[in-house]
Amino acid sequence: QVQLVESGGGLVQAGGSLRLSCAASGRTFSTYAMGWFRQAPGKEREFVAAINWSGGSTYYADSVKGRFTISRDNAKNAVYLQMSSLKPEDTAVYYCNRVRYSTRIAMDAWGQGTLVTVSS
Repeated sequence: QVQLVESGGGLVQAGGSLRLSCAASGRTFSTYAMGWFRQAPGKEREFVAAINWSGGSTYYADSVKGRFTISRDNAKNAVYLQMSSLKPEDTAVYYCNRVRYSTRIAMDAWGQGTLVTVSS
C-alpha cells in the first residue's frame, strides 16, 4: 500500500493556473504509473491524467487535454499536475493514486485530496 498526500489546491480565477503536487511513500515509487483524478460536487470521481513509471508516456482525459500537464520526479517520490487555462468546471477535489497505466484504474486507498476552486 502506498500513502499519498496531495497539496497545492486553492482558489483561482478562470483562465489562471495552479500546480498540484502529490507526495508518495515507499521505495518502489519509480516502478509504477501514477494518475490524477478529480471529484466535483455531486459527481462521481473521474480520471484526469496518467503518467507511466518513467515519465516517458502520458495520457489525458479529453476535457483537460492541452491545458493540463502531468509530470513526475522519481528522485522525490512526487507527481505533479500543472493546470492552465482553468475553467469553472475544473472545480473539484483532486486526488492522486497509483494506476494501471493501460486502464487508468486506481490501485490504492484515496488520500484526502486537494480542493481546486475556479471562479468565473
